[in-house]
Amino acid sequence: MLKVGLTGGIGSGKTTVAQIFEVLSIPVYYADPAARDLMNKDPELKKKIIDSFGKDAYKNDGELNRAYLGSIVFHDSEKLNLLNSIVHPVTIRDSENWMKNQKTPYAIKEAALIFEAGIEKYLDYVIGVTAPEPLRIQRVVERDHVPIQKVLDRVQHQMDEKEKISRCDFVIKNDGLQPILPQVLTIHERLMKVWKTGRLED
Repeated sequence: MLKVGLTGGIGSGKTTVAQIFEVLSIPVYYADPAARDLMNKDPELKKKIIDSFGKDAYKNDGELNRAYLGSIVFHDSEKLNLLNSIVHPVTIRDSENWMKNQKTPYAIKEAALIFEAGIEKYLDYVIGVTAPEPLRIQRVVERDHVPIQKVLDRVQHQMDEKEKISRCDFVIKNDGLQPILPQVLTIHERLMKVWKTGRLED
């Protein structure tokens, strides 16, 4: 089975693309929800987060205090790197275990920080979803109902879009002009051929 990454900058539409792959019966591991779940349920991970960010990192009911943690890490790159260094290894291990249980020709790990976290070394191929930055920002503002500046702060903590996409094996343009479905189907067909033949053809 092939291990395939799916990434893109905030607001690129990678979740929408992932859902299309799911319609094609390809299983998808969503890294962000999985990480949040692990941060709430993994005792060792919770202890490391509390040791690093204080007891206020969790609410009285034991749930992760995302607002508190976000207010710290999104304004301090060192604190964000610290949080990622704690959470990423646990999420990577969880996704690797998930991958081992899949029985399809390929499975997808959807994650914003594939290259930033060095996850690509665990994958056979990476699909990148790209869109113009103004469109990405507009999507996030409308989706999350947040100020533009808050979105810009998050964009600054991600790898440059051009660099990210240049490192991908496949690229899907989600610019609102080109339909996504044909692009996904083309990549799906190519990956199915790789699974059958063992080589990627142009």
